[in-house]
Amino acid sequence: MRLGGKIAAVTGAASGFGEGIARRFAEEGAKVIIADINEASGRATADDLGDAARFVRVDVSRGADMAGMVAAALEHFGGLDILVNNAGYTHRNGPMLDVPEAEIDRIYAINVKSLYHAAQSAVPVFRDRGGGVILNIASTAGVRPRPGLVWYNGSKGAVITITKSMAVELAPDSIRVCALNPVAGETGLLPLFLGEDTPQRRQAFVSTIPLGRLSTPRDVADAALFLCSDEARFLTGVCLEVDGGRCV
Repeated sequence: MRLGGKIAAVTGAASGFGEGIARRFAEEGAKVIIADINEASGRATADDLGDAARFVRVDVSRGADMAGMVAAALEHFGGLDILVNNAGYTHRNGPMLDVPEAEIDRIYAINVKSLYHAAQSAVPVFRDRGGGVILNIASTAGVRPRPGLVWYNGSKGAVITITKSMAVELAPDSIRVCALNPVAGETGLLPLFLGEDTPQRRQAFVSTIPLGRLSTPRDVADAALFLCSDEARFLTGVCLEVDGGRCV
């Protein structure tokens, strides 16, 4: 029970990496707020986890929703120790000039500005509790960018830089801030990353990963568990690739 007694909130927890993280945290003893804009899937995940979880509908681009998520953790479980900023969005793989401005605004609101909203609500709680952990889910796209995803790449590069900056500023408060950089995996965003989800495109992408496969929610969840546990108590500002060697 590596997270026994801990209380976590995970955004985008109704599916994909976020669901994997929420389930893994619950397995290891944490109480978890399942935060997602998808009510049906989010409630189903929370119901499946039973007393260990509560669902809260959250649009991470809205400060009021993020404040509501933190308030729900305090109301239902009595505190908050871990915040995982996992919710993300991308444009379809294609020429940079073809991406509409409204879509770029949405990408940055969900991938980047959400970190601001999260910090505004969670950091004061962590300070009152004497510390906490923030884990941001970035991407290999912010480390080794590919053509066709320029604006998404830039948003994840921002997440990496913000993670390191927050880590330095919040260290005196015993608040650790780390990030994960997963390679593409079996999530709802995969067809957008590939442009077109065909066996040929998958194989072409997998051929760039030395360990020879896409990532899985369990891969990401296990790395998240380590960084959010006391085993990583002396790690902050770490941006860990979970990529099968893609960024080597």
